[in-house]
Amino acid sequence: MTVPDQIKEYIDSQAESKRVDMLFLHNLITKSKPSPKLWFLDGRNSENKVVSNPNIGYGMLTMKYTNGSTREFYQLGLSANQTGISIYVMGVDDKKLLADKFGKRLGKATVTGYCIKFKSLKDLDAKVLEELVKFALAKK
Repeated sequence: MTVPDQIKEYIDSQAESKRVDMLFLHNLITKSKPSPKLWFLDGRNSENKVVSNPNIGYGMLTMKYTNGSTREFYQLGLSANQTGISIYVMGVDDKKLLADKFGKRLGKATVTGYCIKFKSLKDLDAKVLEELVKFALAKK
């Protein structure tokens, strides 16, 4: 199965309200950066054990670790969780940056070092959300 097929299957498997929000976000993200590299992680580790929620990734950056090693990973991630949706902004070194730059303006969301959690898109300011997506995808 191709990555776009996995993404479609994952979004289609969500409850209607979450499915509509995730499809909107998927379209917003892919329009913000035409032809981004797409990722789909099923949430399982190398032993096939579930260790996280499945997630969709967009774009690509090189993650650098303190031991000097590097790894290719997505720039922006999207995942359904028990209470709503999470957006992951990878490659942010300053753990206060997202909260300072977007937190108060974004709306009803929890913003941590690299994760934005919210129940529904209706709780967010659409213009600030679009700004956040463009910010995340501009990182290299």
